[in-house]
Amino acid sequence: MSATRMRLMPRRRRSVKDLPPLGKLVAYLILGFWALVVLFPLYWLAITSFKLPIQVNAGPVYLPFVDFHPSLDAWHYIFVDLRSDTLRPYLNTIVVAVGSSTLALLLGATAAYALIRFKYQPRVGVILLFVGCVLLAAAAVWFGAPLPLALVVAAGIFALLASTVGRRFKRGLSNRDVAFWIISQRILPPVAVVIPIYVLFQRVGLLDTRTALVITYAATNLPIVVWLMRDYFNTLPWELEEAAVVDGASTFRVFRSITLPLSIPGLVATFLIVFVFAWNEYLLALFLSSADAQTMPLTVAAQNATRGPQWWYMSVLIQIMILPVIALAIALERVISRGLLVGAVKG
Repeated sequence: MSATRMRLMPRRRRSVKDLPPLGKLVAYLILGFWALVVLFPLYWLAITSFKLPIQVNAGPVYLPFVDFHPSLDAWHYIFVDLRSDTLRPYLNTIVVAVGSSTLALLLGATAAYALIRFKYQPRVGVILLFVGCVLLAAAAVWFGAPLPLALVVAAGIFALLASTVGRRFKRGLSNRDVAFWIISQRILPPVAVVIPIYVLFQRVGLLDTRTALVITYAATNLPIVVWLMRDYFNTLPWELEEAAVVDGASTFRVFRSITLPLSIPGLVATFLIVFVFAWNEYLLALFLSSADAQTMPLTVAAQNATRGPQWWYMSVLIQIMILPVIALAIALERVISRGLLVGAVKG
């Protein structure tokens, strides 16, 4: 085989199996040590849930039936004595996480597809007119005007100004500007807007409800969905959609029958990411819920009471919190890996 041909052949990626025996031993030792470092907190969490308070406070012990005798006292307290106080937050967490992730995925995927396939040029002046009319409606409501009347008047003023003055504005925004604006909303820390969100839901009567949490979590995770799905849609071949359009398919039919089936790995990976964010969210739930819509992160934090952190109860709650997410990730491992890595091999 000539040297030129050898240079042109693709180089096969080396794995642990290609190493010499000594290299394999070192590699497996390193991997085993790292696996121990990663999995040890989960092991510690599991054994702590089977300890009595006196065993936890006495100091670290590691081996059940050797260093201590396991007890189901913490599990009995969480699932029997506090059954309703455990199941209600757990059900709230499932409903809010699934509902908000689904809503964010539905809105974010369609927005990402539109930003890739369609051209937008909104005028800066018209956007400023819209913001001004919204502020005008808010000021009218603040001074006692009825909300429906304020919205109707603001919409009429905006339509009038947009059809007359708005035509004189020339400067517009591109798709990249719109996408950057959507993604930049994630940069804003939630603590900066949590008070206005609290007042908003208090005024509309949705405070301490699942609906408020679903809407808030969906709005919070929407930029992440747009960001990830925009990159994924950008890797799909445009020729398939062009062929469908030539055959007479509508835009919605192309999106539903061609784009969505090809995007299942990206959709699943994105759903799991935003699902984890919604599942573990604490700050917004702390402000927007109390008893009826309380979620599991608040229940776990409540175990750090006046008597100090009750690690044995926390361990039980944390385990039942993380097990569904781990099971979901394992079940969807192949689809998730395809969805996350497709952008890395583009081109």
